[in-house]
Amino acid sequence: MPEESPFVPVLVGFARELRSAGIAAGTGDVLTYLSAMSPLDPSDLVDLYWAGRTTLVSRRDDIGVYDAVFRRYFLAQGAQAAALLTLRASGAAEVEAAMVMPGTEPGPEKDGEKPALGWMASDVDVLKHRSFAACTSAELAALRRIMARIRLTPPRRRTRRSRAAAKGHPPDLRKTIRSAMRMHGEPADLYFRQRTMRLRPLILILDVSGSMADYSRHLLQFAHSAKQASAKVEVFCFGTRLTRITKALNHRRPDSALEQAAAAVVDWDGGTRIGQSLEVFARRWGRGGLCRGGVVVICSDGLDRGDPAQLAAAMERLSRLCYRLVWLNPHKGDGPHFRPSTLGMMVAAPHIDLLLSGHDLASLEQLAQMLPVLS
Repeated sequence: MPEESPFVPVLVGFARELRSAGIAAGTGDVLTYLSAMSPLDPSDLVDLYWAGRTTLVSRRDDIGVYDAVFRRYFLAQGAQAAALLTLRASGAAEVEAAMVMPGTEPGPEKDGEKPALGWMASDVDVLKHRSFAACTSAELAALRRIMARIRLTPPRRRTRRSRAAAKGHPPDLRKTIRSAMRMHGEPADLYFRQRTMRLRPLILILDVSGSMADYSRHLLQFAHSAKQASAKVEVFCFGTRLTRITKALNHRRPDSALEQAAAAVVDWDGGTRIGQSLEVFARRWGRGGLCRGGVVVICSDGLDRGDPAQLAAAMERLSRLCYRLVWLNPHKGDGPHFRPSTLGMMVAAPHIDLLLSGHDLASLEQLAQMLPVLS
């Protein structure tokens, strides 16, 4: 980090507070902290937290002290670092108000133990409801940072198998009778069983043609978040041909994953052949059982240069192969009275179970909330 940066005194002061609290953070550790923050965003409290914890904390016992000093120095009301951290003019720092700091230890976090990260900003909801096509480059960068942290709940289904449970339906007669026999026929405890849950396959088929240029990258980042949430997620892209990019999205860093996915797609920002692409998917992957019992999400504006009859046949086959067929059309927007105007959407509409927009972050969050309901 350059020495003239206004954030250098803030970081040095943070290290000084850690030393006052008993953490052995030497000059070399502080320089390493500054170097680690050089490629990161100093106004991003997540970056500040993890860079400092990695470079300034050497003992596990000091993690609790580090967390307490971090909250006091950066988050407390009237903290001296707050003024400098709000200097950033773009909306990125404001949007981070919706974020939550990752837990300091692995394992599930309790709601009451999640430390709040950032300041609540009035522009957060406005930015979430702004169309991707109308956002500035700084706002798009801020939205990408949020989407990288979206936590999805994959769709699930009840299986025929069951497991022991404290309560439920039906009662476990076999276990109840065995318990009574051990008690020589005396009344025993009543045992129950309940159906187990299994993840449904989630298949995302994204349109990356020229007409979807304002939305394709954000839909791809949403697909990356979905892939990180569940192993049973498959992602495909299509323009004039269908490309499977599931393996490329296995990379945990969103930027690296998106670069590998973009390199694998040869028809990015080209023409559109929805019917042909969906027919290839249904014939090659769907018929092989990839989407059996799963939720298929197609993200496209419906502008198709192919044969409408081919699209109708592919949609009819997909609707029979999968459990639910969802379509995201950015042109739908927030209007409740949307009517398909393109030929592709008119042909596909009879086979769609749910039509959403996908034109902004709020609509993608709506999809994430509806995925468990679709089970």
